[in-house]
Amino acid sequence: MSSKTAKNTVCVWYDKDAEAAAHFYAKTFPDSRVDEVIHAPGDFPSGKQGQVLVVKFTVMGIPCVGLNGGPQVQHSEAFSFQVATDDQAETDRLWNAIVGNGGKENACGWCSDRWGIRWQITPRVLTDALSDPDRAASKRAFDAMMTMTKIDVAKIEAARKG
Repeated sequence: MSSKTAKNTVCVWYDKDAEAAAHFYAKTFPDSRVDEVIHAPGDFPSGKQGQVLVVKFTVMGIPCVGLNGGPQVQHSEAFSFQVATDDQAETDRLWNAIVGNGGKENACGWCSDRWGIRWQITPRVLTDALSDPDRAASKRAFDAMMTMTKIDVAKIEAARKG
């Protein structure tokens, strides 16, 4: 094991575009970068010798490995990156970067990037509202969230206040 390899790493399966995804994440998210691109030393089930096999990258400080494993594995909501945002501007920037780059919107702050990886763009205001000890305030915020795709911070705050 290389001294540069983390002890625990998130492995994300891609059809064939792990390197493109890693570069997108590196330019979109803070504390993110492409660490290493590894080319296949021989043919493999979904590719040929010399093609990109594995990409080591970091997303917001989390070490990841992108594996170009082929089309047989599809992504689902069972795995997602959850990003806590500080305000509407950060929420909009990240949401729009993902959705605007071939991604898709989903409900309640979820979206998927063009490679099918799921993202939860979650303003801290929402997390705080959902854990409010005032259960009525929490319920109002929850009900407001359930009507949204991208989370609207002002609407969550207004719902929490009643």
